[in-house]
Amino acid sequence: MTPMFEAAAEKLRAAYVEGAIAPLRDILEPTDTDGAYAVQDINTQRWIADGRRLIGRKIGLTAEAVQKQLGVDQPDFGALFSDMRIVDGGVLKRSSVLQPKAEAEVAIVLGKDIEDPSVDADGILSATSHAIAAIEIVDSRIADWKITFADTVADNGSSAFFVLGSSEVPIEDLDLYSCGMVLEVNGQIASIGAGAACLGHPLNAAAWLARTLIARGEPLRAGDILMTGALGPMVALKPGDKVRAVIGGLGECSFEFEGDSE
Repeated sequence: MTPMFEAAAEKLRAAYVEGAIAPLRDILEPTDTDGAYAVQDINTQRWIADGRRLIGRKIGLTAEAVQKQLGVDQPDFGALFSDMRIVDGGVLKRSSVLQPKAEAEVAIVLGKDIEDPSVDADGILSATSHAIAAIEIVDSRIADWKITFADTVADNGSSAFFVLGSSEVPIEDLDLYSCGMVLEVNGQIASIGAGAACLGHPLNAAAWLARTLIARGEPLRAGDILMTGALGPMVALKPGDKVRAVIGGLGECSFEFEGDSE
């Protein structure tokens, strides 16, 4: 691993505590996929060595409009760790994030390992145990969200925390293509969307992830949680916000962003 990638990884780790940093333009070209994942891998392995438990993956950039904005033609992914999960109805502490935003997603939990390098959406369907309504709280260690594709990949897919609902629904009972999504903030509609907004279907996103990880020698395993990508626009958070996502067929989940008096 090059010293420059090690330096970028160290900068990103420090940003969690010390605050957002400038974009990594001096180290990574905006579309340097290999370099960005190399930086991400350094931090993933460092965190695992420090005792964090890897429990799945998150998929990002599933909207074509966002891909075009960042000059890429593919999604990205990051690691999910057990300490990133907030209980349904729980509290996100202000001190644990820098510039958070929320988006509603379909999460799936695998019931089987996936090792087929050409797996498609049907293969994901057969390997999935159940689906859950979810909220991802994304954050960026890059100042003012001035990110390129390489910045967000290196920064673990701009991940932060996630919430899973309490209803675990058998996936064969669901229509994840046309299911509607409403994200409310303080009881007001803040974002709407549908399953088709996520690479045409959330299982398409999961299949892309599975193929990508198999090619890297890191196949998905039974029990892994997959956050499949946003179903609608993300929403910036303010202290005191109460956030609730409702997804057709899956139910709901919620959390509160810690307010000034807490």
